[in-house]
Amino acid sequence: FYTLQKRKLQLSPEQCSNFYADQYGKVFFPNLTAYMSSGPLVAMVLARHCAVSHWKELLGPSNSIRARRTHPHSLRAIYGTDDLRNALHGSLSISSAEREIRFMFPEVILEPIPAGQRARDYLNLYIKPTLLAGLTALCKEKPADPMTWLADWLIEHNPNKPRLQHHVTVEE
Repeated sequence: FYTLQKRKLQLSPEQCSNFYADQYGKVFFPNLTAYMSSGPLVAMVLARHCAVSHWKELLGPSNSIRARRTHPHSLRAIYGTDDLRNALHGSLSISSAEREIRFMFPEVILEPIPAGQRARDYLNLYIKPTLLAGLTALCKEKPADPMTWLADWLIEHNPNKPRLQHHVTVEE
């Protein structure tokens, strides 16, 4: 996993109620919000291929007591104490992860990841032309360290790189 964002914070009971709104009305809801607002927590945005499913696998079952029996090497089995205090949270799906990231990190901009035809169109329009030009230049140049040369070339020729213009103003 790559840690893209990390933040230590303490949520109020009201914020916990909002975060766990989908659990509202369940018997454990008051205890959940009281526990989650009882001290500081660390929120993280983790990234990798299939991050949600891999993280859920590492966490194990939400009930730490059951996790000790069925998944003894899971994080909740190791660090959790009971069915409520299970030590770690994991998003149930990509859409819930997006909602939870927006909640914990309101300053973060989440961009949708294109898929299917949108992804192919994006690759054909933006990635392939630049990469083709870079690989062509690489073949012509034949540098001693081709990976570093190509990385530098792509940085230099990035079509999305901001262009800085320096305006010189002359004072009279």
